Amino acid sequence: MHIGITGHRGLAADIEHQVRQLLDEALRSEDLAELTGVSCIADGPDAWFAEAVLRRGGRLEVVIPAKEYREGLPAWHHPAYDQLLRRASEVHRTGMVESDEAAHMAGSEILVELSDRLLAVWDGLPARGYGGTADVVAYAERLGVPVQVLWPRGATR
Repeated sequence: MHIGITGHRGLAADIEHQVRQLLDEALRSEDLAELTGVSCIADGPDAWFAEAVLRRGGRLEVVIPAKEYREGLPAWHHPAYDQLLRRASEVHRTGMVESDEAAHMAGSEILVELSDRLLAVWDGLPARGYGGTADVVAYAERLGVPVQVLWPRGATR
């Protein structure tokens, strides 16, 4: 089972704790021998999900949206990003260079296409920019990939 992740970055610490619990719950019933997480490993839900998959003994496939993607992530996240990338069993690339909205959406499209199911850490609101979580959810729904929304009750961003 290939499970992909999409979600909002920049969540508050109290929401992070709740989202990590929701991710753990979503993975609890998965057969570890068959579990492969698919993630762009950005800071936030992407990385938390990847860590949860690896902690359970699953495999990790990483999608890199652009050659300059890592540089566009917060510097404090680079060590975690690098560690997760080293642990990936497979890496997929879009071939794009600039880490912009188009590259992020292209990476998310690859992620969805690789996934049997998509977890979305999503508040249900429209995307704030092209390639945001709402756009990824809509793409998955167009392809018929089941989406499981994970959002703490009463949380806002």
